Order: sequence, then structure tokens, then C-alpha cells
Amino acid sequence: MLLFWLGLLLMCSVPLALVSWLIGLHYYLRWKYLDYMVRIFQEKPLFVIPAGQPVSEAEDISFSTADRLSLKGCYLKTSRPRKGVILFGVEFGSNRWSCVQYCQHLVDAGFDVFAFELRNQGESDHLAGYEPLQWVTDYEVEDMRAALRYLKARPDADPRGIGLFGISKGAGAGLLAAARDPFVRCFVTDGVFATYTVVVPYMRYWFKIYNSRYTIQGLLPSWYYGRVGLVGLHRIEKVRKCHFPHLERTIRRLAGRPLLMIHGEADTYIKPEMARALFEQAREPKEFWLVAGAKHNQAQQVAGAEYERRVREFFNRHLADPGANQDEPQARPA
Repeated sequence: MLLFWLGLLLMCSVPLALVSWLIGLHYYLRWKYLDYMVRIFQEKPLFVIPAGQPVSEAEDISFSTADRLSLKGCYLKTSRPRKGVILFGVEFGSNRWSCVQYCQHLVDAGFDVFAFELRNQGESDHLAGYEPLQWVTDYEVEDMRAALRYLKARPDADPRGIGLFGISKGAGAGLLAAARDPFVRCFVTDGVFATYTVVVPYMRYWFKIYNSRYTIQGLLPSWYYGRVGLVGLHRIEKVRKCHFPHLERTIRRLAGRPLLMIHGEADTYIKPEMARALFEQAREPKEFWLVAGAKHNQAQQVAGAEYERRVREFFNRHLADPGANQDEPQARPA
């Protein structure tokens, strides 16, 4: 009988010891490395960000957010029978006129395009005390919702809904805003990323740099690092007075609405495996196009005419009014 109880005690002590070790390691990682994670997370990447020039034929727009900030936008009208309306989400640090580079072929093909600058970006109002980073917060999601309200309220609003075309941060904010709004019927993203699926792989890399015992910690599962990362994100949220929403959860709510996710194969910032991890969370119908040789937000420059063709065909297929003229315009000179 004594041997039985000793055996039972031994069996129970092993998992208890393991749990205790994992809990202790969690707090050790927080104490030792969390400050590194918090600092690196808030560093801004060094990108050459494109900024377009105003076009005279566009409408210059101002509209308000729920918290009474004025955002600046531009509305490009097609001269052809209108097939649909596309909301363009600009990348971090760019301006509303950058939509021309990405969307002129869509305007030529019969789509109206609306783009705007998020708060604290370009000519839009600045929220005091808020310094935006490349990561999407609830502020950018609210700005996207304000843009959707504006498009719904226009006298020439399309009652069938709109499409979303977003670059990087603008794409993420657009997906988050549109998740519960069926007014957005389909989505094209380029370089989109979520917070959790980017932070966790980078945390493994950061720990490897600063930790000489990474051999043991490298065996730990991603969710374990994720718990430490969430603690760091909550700390940053308190300091910056914002919230970082989880696109990984939200993207599942797009189910039934077509998604084309474009990403650069040579993207060293948001690595292709990070993009695929997010793509796997989305539901059908969906398509993933990895552009060979393209770095972050450089797929259009690399793929050129093929990029425009795929984007245009996607919106023709999933957004265009069947009653509109479907003839394709002549290709623009390279």
C-alpha cells in the first residue's frame, strides 16, 4: 500500500514540477526580456514611403470621425459607366494621393476610388497625445469605420456595397473595420499583417539574440511566447492609451466574402510565413499570391502589369455591376 501512494505521489509531482517550472520561466522571461520587446515593438521601420501628388479631377473631401476629428480624403470618379466603388487604405506614413499609383487602372476600368489619410497622418486632424506606429490600433479602425459611413451617406452611394483595396497597415485597419459590415463585399490586401502572428516569431528571434540559453527556451511552443508578448502589448497599450486589435480573430468573420491577399516573397519585415499564418486564419473564398522578388509593399513595382491585371480582374469578378460595360480599357504604357 505504501508503494502505491509513493508511486501516485511521484506521478503527480512530475507534472506539478513541470507546471511550476513553466510558470517560473514565464515570469523570468518577463523580468529579463520584456523591456527589450516593448522597446523594439515601438521602433518605426525605415521605409521609403511613396506619397502621391494631387490630381485636379479628384474631389477633395473632408469627413468626421465619431470623436470629431476631421479626416482628409479624395474621391476619383471614373468617366466610364460605373462598375463599383473601392475604398483604398493607404500605408503607414503615406498620403491619400498615393492611391493614384495603385488605382488609376481601376478608375480607367470603370471603378470609383476613395482614399483618405488616417488621423495624425498627412493633412488629417491630429489627436493630441497619440503617436501612431506601423501597428493598427482601435483609432485607425474607427477612422476606417468613419470612411465607410461617409461612403454610405454620399448621394451617389452604391447600394450594392463596396470593395476594399488596402496596403499594409491600411489593409489591416480596413479588414478590422469591415469584419462586421457586409457593406464591404470583397477585399484585396497587399503586405497586410496582424500583431500576434508577427510579434511571436520576432520574440523568438529577440530572445535568441539576448539569451545565451536559447536551446532550452527554443523548445517552448509559440503560444507560450505569445502569453509573454500579450503582457508586453498590454503594457504598451497603457502607455500609449490605445488598443491593438487582433486581426487573427477578426479575419475569420469575412467568411463568404472573397479575399485576395498579395505579399512579397522577399519581404524581410513581414516574412511570407507570417503572412501565410494570417491567411490560414481566413475562410473561403480566398486566394494567396506571393510575388517573387518583391519586398514589403513593393509587389506592384515588381509585378507591374500582372499586378494590375490580377487586382482588376478580382474586382471585375466580385464587385462589378453586371449591368455596367465590362470591356477592358487599353493597357497603360509601362
